[in-house]
Amino acid sequence: MTAALTPTRPEFGREDVDALVDDLLALLGPRGVSTLDRALDRAARDGSGLSPILSAQDLGRPDAVCYPKSADQVPAIVRAAIRRGVPITARGKGTGNYGQVVPRFGGLVMDMTSLSAVTGRTDTTITAEAGARMVTLEQAAWEAGRQLWMYPSTVQSTLGGFLAGGSAGTGTIVHGRNHMGFVESLDVVFGHEDAEIVHLTGLDAQPLVHTYGVAGIIVAATVRIEPLQQWRCPYVSFDSHHEAFPAARAAGAIAPLPRLLSADRAELVGALPADPALVRDRANVRGIVDAAALDETVAVLEAAGGRVEAVREGLPQTLRVSTLSYNHPTWWLQKAVPDTYFHMEVSGDALVTRLREVEAVYEGGMLHLDVGHGTVFGMLNGVYRSPEQVYAGVPALRALGVSVHSPHQSYVDLDADRVRAIARGTDPKGLLNPGRWLE
Repeated sequence: MTAALTPTRPEFGREDVDALVDDLLALLGPRGVSTLDRALDRAARDGSGLSPILSAQDLGRPDAVCYPKSADQVPAIVRAAIRRGVPITARGKGTGNYGQVVPRFGGLVMDMTSLSAVTGRTDTTITAEAGARMVTLEQAAWEAGRQLWMYPSTVQSTLGGFLAGGSAGTGTIVHGRNHMGFVESLDVVFGHEDAEIVHLTGLDAQPLVHTYGVAGIIVAATVRIEPLQQWRCPYVSFDSHHEAFPAARAAGAIAPLPRLLSADRAELVGALPADPALVRDRANVRGIVDAAALDETVAVLEAAGGRVEAVREGLPQTLRVSTLSYNHPTWWLQKAVPDTYFHMEVSGDALVTRLREVEAVYEGGMLHLDVGHGTVFGMLNGVYRSPEQVYAGVPALRALGVSVHSPHQSYVDLDADRVRAIARGTDPKGLLNPGRWLE
């Protein structure tokens, strides 16, 4: 986790950028490209401020930003950038937490958020452009009596950004990670001199998921939907998270399986947005539960010492519960107590069975728990001292039986060898979001 990032920088200069800007002005018009500082600064930020380690680094800043208004413009933009030798990084809403849409070596950022159309829907799928927000897709599915297989905890994320960067989300309990059947097809643009939109379906599309735009730029996608379930959102408080966490794990196995279950200790609950159902000084379990499983779920939680604070329903309520999962409690904790905490992504039964030991690994240790797909996972928060202190805790966590993933990196870290092998063919000049490899 502490290896140095020593990527090869593409060779390009100011004159190449200026020539590319001229090309893009002719293609997109004066509103379609910008070199203004405010535009460049915005494109140099994402959610990586959640990491004190990444926040201390210079992750990069673009030389220009462009804003395609139609999917057909994307291949022309890529061809122009490849011709000029300027690196190009695709960007959605910038909600990712790892710095992977911040251009490591500058160059061009292509803002995809204007490509936001929902273009098709069947009983089993929904198709949209890469810039469509996931909450928009969920709303469109609900209107047809359907629901997405999964969506991110940051519901304002774009479809392209979620597929390129995300690996889990609300729905993971039932369906697993988002490249395990969620994606039906992708429209992708590769980093070729003769770039065009390539339509990939089925197994051919899967390798381009979770590749951070280094192997191709997602322009549109078709993802799976399913019949809408009648969801209820229970909020149950506990005297202590030592009772709440085992109860959440037990409730997560009740069929029909919940869409999401999250649990927090009282200190983290106190940092969340004010809500009568989130009782201060008490731990909390909350979830998105099928109405058919609600009574049994509540019974299990009450038997473990829980007290029902609320049961809510409706799309806005399910979205709210989703936004209080994964690393969002960490974000609220950092907002409540600035410049203090970091987090590590952790998983394994030891988060419940050896909870005291897990939280004791870091000073001020506080675990947020999510239950899903046969396991428990979450975010372990601790008081930040230095990168060395953060990584020194990893062996201790693993000795307890905890799997650890560091959110303090901006390189490709999932199947990196496989992704790099794909990129050699789809981006032979290494101009798609370069700087994402550990050497």
